[in-house]
Amino acid sequence: MTAEALTAGPHPLRCWVPPGVYAPQTDTRLLGQAIRREGITARTDVLDLGTGSGLLAVEAARLGGRVTAVDISWRALAAARLNALLNGESLRVRHGDLASAVPGHRFDLVISNPPYVPAPDTAPPRGLARAWDAGRDGRRLIDRICDSAPAVLRPTGTLLIVHSHLCGVDATLARLEKAGLRAEVVDRAAVPYGRVLRSRLTWLRQQGLTAGDGTTEELVVIRAEHTEHAHA
Repeated sequence: MTAEALTAGPHPLRCWVPPGVYAPQTDTRLLGQAIRREGITARTDVLDLGTGSGLLAVEAARLGGRVTAVDISWRALAAARLNALLNGESLRVRHGDLASAVPGHRFDLVISNPPYVPAPDTAPPRGLARAWDAGRDGRRLIDRICDSAPAVLRPTGTLLIVHSHLCGVDATLARLEKAGLRAEVVDRAAVPYGRVLRSRLTWLRQQGLTAGDGTTEELVVIRAEHTEHAHA
């Protein structure tokens, strides 16, 4: 699949998405907007955790950043490499499980659009579902990212993470603050349930994650930074 996305900037980014890799959607665009506000320069070291197609990593590189893209999927890393080439940008790619792929390294900006869809199956997802399924509460990876963020951020660094309200916005804010970061929601967008959520609507209602005829989820971008360097 070939697509153009993240249309801000002089030219739309070109994006090739092979089967089995998460295709850019509203959450990608929402996080892209937040990234562009961060004032990335040629001296900004950026880490993209769970890069998927690599489109957000390419956007950060287009803004001038020195970008490292991490994914546990070899297919995703191949897509990220190709999408960097398609857009004339350069990325460092690392295979591994979130921050464990870059041991001992710290970054000015850490970005992530992790899997966050609540799933009835408690077993680790396989195949394409690995790009969105994240345990019964949707927090299988979010909690790990929150906990590891202080160790991969420089003292003046920033974390940007996007996810659905279905997996708990307040829970993410509290987890980040417990880890020593000051966090806030900086962007929101309401979108209709996609195919996966529609197929789980009965289960979501049984779990109390959605009520009545509610079939709209709110996507949020959360920004966090070390408390001592947070803006007043």
